[in-house]
Amino acid sequence: MMFKEHDFQYAMENTRVVVTPQSAIETFGTTRFHFSLVSEPLDEVETVRVRSGTIEAERPRILSPTHFSKVLLEGFGEEARDFADWLEANPSAARILRYGFQFRKTDLSEKILREPFDEAIARMEGEMKKGDDPFRALIAGVDDVWEVCLLKFSMEMIQRSAGENVAEWKRRGLT
Repeated sequence: MMFKEHDFQYAMENTRVVVTPQSAIETFGTTRFHFSLVSEPLDEVETVRVRSGTIEAERPRILSPTHFSKVLLEGFGEEARDFADWLEANPSAARILRYGFQFRKTDLSEKILREPFDEAIARMEGEMKKGDDPFRALIAGVDDVWEVCLLKFSMEMIQRSAGENVAEWKRRGLT
């Protein structure tokens, strides 16, 4: 099935993280987030699909201006080269973080529940909040493009974690 740009836009606008992991992405190790993504199949009433699995976030890395300019300037012109030279001369001007995520489909499970969407979300939210997994996430998303919903979750985790990761590197004198 081919998806259009508006399908992705719809998924981005209609995805929400109901239960956010208590822990951010680890600065010096791999982090495994356990997700449950709840969506409504378009052709069934009062039915939800729950996909559960793991998203693994690799240890974030700092790309130095030197590394950045060597890796990312291929195919760019002289102005880009001048900018890269300026970055190398002013290392505090830019710090670029690289996060790598892996979606492990081997961990993926899927089940159909016969209950209204809002009731399923509320019940699962209550169960998760009683649990003790700081890496657990509950995501309400769009059925057909559910992987886009996971990417949105990943982007939100990067945004949430970046400040903590940089602060930890600074505390250890690594930036």
